[in-house]
Amino acid sequence: MPELRFDDRVAVVTGAGRGLGRAYARMLAERGANVVVNDSGGALSGDGVDAAPANDVVREIKSAGGEAAACTESVATPTGGAAIIAAALERYGRLDILIHNAGIVRSSPLQQMSHEDFDAVLDVHLRGAFHVVRPAFPHMCASGYGRIVLTSSIGGLYGNHGVANYAAAKAGVIGLSNVVALEGSAHNVKCNVIVPAAETRMAQGRDTSGYPPWGPELVAPAVGWLAHESCSISGEMLIAIAGRIARAVVAETPGVYRDSWSVETVSEQIDAIRDASVPVIFPVLPNAHADHIAYSFRMTGREIREGAPHG
Repeated sequence: MPELRFDDRVAVVTGAGRGLGRAYARMLAERGANVVVNDSGGALSGDGVDAAPANDVVREIKSAGGEAAACTESVATPTGGAAIIAAALERYGRLDILIHNAGIVRSSPLQQMSHEDFDAVLDVHLRGAFHVVRPAFPHMCASGYGRIVLTSSIGGLYGNHGVANYAAAKAGVIGLSNVVALEGSAHNVKCNVIVPAAETRMAQGRDTSGYPPWGPELVAPAVGWLAHESCSISGEMLIAIAGRIARAVVAETPGVYRDSWSVETVSEQIDAIRDASVPVIFPVLPNAHADHIAYSFRMTGREIREGAPHG
């Protein structure tokens, strides 16, 4: 198979000064992309600013013969997000690829989590995704091309102890990605979610001595394909961890239909309601929202009229 390259493409990678983002930025540049390396350089908690991480990655890319520019604006504000996208447009005149990878961690048990820590994490992960997608999306739609990759996590899919803020933000990213995929479909703008796990500074404090190799280089190829013009999917989620790449889906059970219910009949039927032996999956594209409603309405055995509610 010929090498999948990104010659003449322009990419923005947020959180690209370290870890996964650095691996993404370097991979794209090695394959010909012009890369805006965005990273405010703060601590894992989001505190502080340091231009060194972004500048270091730019130097690494340029020393290897690639092209890159640093941007230290924060994704946590609308102004910062707009400035990140503007950096690509002003430097390279276009934007083809947006990878939102920036993230912070402020962990604590739910009973002790402050509103400040909850908001700070949402500001970077979820609102940060919107802050960069919102200014990038019109340019991509106008040019008739775009590849957007947003980052969720295992915590966003399944939760974890002590990370209510992180889990909520990462789950929200999935909903945002689905809407971007739907609204971008007419313009050849594809949006997907990467669910990565790798040994980065977010793993600090864990005993990983018994883990298999799980570095960022095992995640980057999945992100590279999602960012490439040959990417054939949109509105989907790919998991990448320790060499395993998989698709994650939202699935439903077929469920049980009755023309009336009581609390008692729900109790009696709960095993059948929960029976997942034949899962039902509604792909986001072309219209999972309507497909879900239509599937449910068909179980009534009644004819579905045009213009049935979509709420």
